[in-house]
Amino acid sequence: MKRRFNITGSCNPERHYMIRLDDRIKKIKEKYVDDGSYFVINKGRQYGKTTTLSALERYLKDEFEVLSLDFQQIGTEDFTDASTFARAFVELLIEAIENGDEVDKRVLLKPLKELLTTDVISLKQLFVQLSHICKISPRPIVLMIDEVDSASNNQVFIDFLAQLRAYYLKRDKAPTFHSVILAGVYDIKNLKLKIRPDAAHQYNSPWNIAANFDIDMSFSTEQIATMLEEYEADHHTGMDIQTIAKEIYAYTSGYPVLVSSICKYIDETLAAQQAWSAKGVSEAVKAILKESTPLFESMVKQLDLYQDLNEMIESILYRGNRIPFEVDVKPINIGKMFGFLKEVNGQVAVANRMFEMKLLSTFITKEALKSESYRDAQDHMNQFFREDGRLDMKRLLEKFVVHFNDVYGGRDMKFIEDYGRKFFLLYLKPVINGTGNYYVEAQTRDARRTDVIVDYLGEQFIIELKIWRGSEYNERGEQQLAAYLDAYHVKKGYMLSFNFNKKKEIGVKEIRIGEKTIVEAVV
Repeated sequence: MKRRFNITGSCNPERHYMIRLDDRIKKIKEKYVDDGSYFVINKGRQYGKTTTLSALERYLKDEFEVLSLDFQQIGTEDFTDASTFARAFVELLIEAIENGDEVDKRVLLKPLKELLTTDVISLKQLFVQLSHICKISPRPIVLMIDEVDSASNNQVFIDFLAQLRAYYLKRDKAPTFHSVILAGVYDIKNLKLKIRPDAAHQYNSPWNIAANFDIDMSFSTEQIATMLEEYEADHHTGMDIQTIAKEIYAYTSGYPVLVSSICKYIDETLAAQQAWSAKGVSEAVKAILKESTPLFESMVKQLDLYQDLNEMIESILYRGNRIPFEVDVKPINIGKMFGFLKEVNGQVAVANRMFEMKLLSTFITKEALKSESYRDAQDHMNQFFREDGRLDMKRLLEKFVVHFNDVYGGRDMKFIEDYGRKFFLLYLKPVINGTGNYYVEAQTRDARRTDVIVDYLGEQFIIELKIWRGSEYNERGEQQLAAYLDAYHVKKGYMLSFNFNKKKEIGVKEIRIGEKTIVEAVV
């Protein structure tokens, strides 16, 4: 069977190109399962949770009895009351045992089936019987429950967790599961928060027995390279594996489904040897960001639900605000839980470049219809391209300078500092939309300086957006930009300065710094 890249459901190494999970699985077993820990694999959507559980189940089955359940199989009606849930839970256990190939598990079926003969099953009765099967099991039992989000709005599930906790605490006196592993997007603290949002109960979780799961489930550049090596062995494209792996990582920061999505698009849509190149990766990113994927749909939905999270991300992307990373702050906690945010040098950062690009595009699209900058750029689009279809960035800056000073020139310093860069991004959006990409370089972004990288028809434009802080500061900025161009192997860079000096010279000029040319625009 021909292997493919997979972006839906669990991955199987026999059918899919995938990152080998041997080291990760070994770490989970040694650090958590062998120790008898109860824990949650709490990661964003499509982060490889189900694939990890499947691999872990196969790895553990020689030493443990593994009962693997998927709560997506339990319907909303099964959470009506404790008895209904208990019955559905037992039926799932029976199905898991009967579908397995381990003969030793069969001894567990009789007491579970006996439980189903009871008209009303309390949670207490359920756990008495679960304790019994743990006692008679030939080997310690590991319970895995995937997609616990399916229970996220239900008090019955919280009561179920409380029973697991109670038996965990008395495990020396009463047999219970050796290890319990839950997997989902929501952590248990936030399950509780959703059910009882009042402040007194926000952090009163029945899952405070859980070990802190700190295994990195993102893919490194090296891991991406090993997957590409397997692909290359089958297809002989001649790709530079290390270069492509670094390029994919630069856009994704190793977010599993994004890595696989890029590879899948190149493999199945571009379908040419030269597609496995930096340009091919850029084309794949551009196409994926246009798609309505479950991951992006979830992102937009959550930003609509959590306006404080939305506002915080906007302030980071538009204004370069630096926000200390404190996980107990609700919007930061929520953003981290969904996989949108991460910590970088003690500051809040968007999790990867593709998320930044999608978020910027979403924010800008929402504002486009009411934005004078967006409409002005649309009206003058034909002026921004040369005869060969290449983007004329200098011309674009010239028109932006005129537009900005006509519309916003009389605004105060605070307004420009907060919104100046947003207006330029709104101006840029319709010009490159559909043909090019752009993103904000996270490493250089702060309240004073932001670097925007534009990729149009394979040509890169490096644009520094900054607040004027005097001639000396500006000259240092010119030197920094010139040096920065080396990383992108280009000889020309662009600088847009928001200057509040009343004697400023508005306009666009070119300056030379060594072999580099800087096109500098002042508004």
